[in-house]
Amino acid sequence: MIISDIALVLSTLMCSLVAGLLFSYAIVVMPGLKNLDDKSFIKAFQVTDRIIQDNHPLFLLVWLGSAVSIVVFAVSGFGKLDGIDFYLMLFASVGYILGVQIPTIVIHLPMNNRLQKVDVDSSNEEDLKVVRIEFENRWNRSNEIRAFIACSVSLVLIVLALRL
Repeated sequence: MIISDIALVLSTLMCSLVAGLLFSYAIVVMPGLKNLDDKSFIKAFQVTDRIIQDNHPLFLLVWLGSAVSIVVFAVSGFGKLDGIDFYLMLFASVGYILGVQIPTIVIHLPMNNRLQKVDVDSSNEEDLKVVRIEFENRWNRSNEIRAFIACSVSLVLIVLALRL
C-alpha cells in the first residue's frame, strides 16, 4: 500500500468522524441547548466547548488527523492520479479544507472564544440575552453549512475516490 492509499483510508475515517461530530452538534446538541434559558445555554456551551478547548487528545487526533490526512492524500496523489481520480482528490481535499477547517478557524473558534469569556454568574439577564442572540444563530448556520454541505460533499468525493 502506498502513502496516497493510506492517506485516503485515513481521510475517509477521520473526515467521517468530524462529519459525525458536526452533524451531531447540528441535529442534537444545539437543538437541545436551544430549549435552555440564556444563562443555562451559555454555560452548557461553555462546558462542552471547554472539553475541546482543553485539547482533548482524541478530539485533537481526529480533528487534526482529518486535515493532515486529506492534505497528505492530495499531495501524494498530485501527479500520480489523472482523470476522475485526480478531480475527486482535488475537490475533496480543497472542499474539506475550505469548507470545514477554514470556517472553524475563522468563524467558530473566535465565536467560541468570545463565549468562553462570558461570566454567566455575574452577567444580568439582558446581557446574556444579547450574547446568545449574537452567537447562536450565526454559529448554527455556519455549522450547518460545515456539516450538511462541506463535510457531506467532501466525504462523498472521498468515498468515490476509495471505490475507483
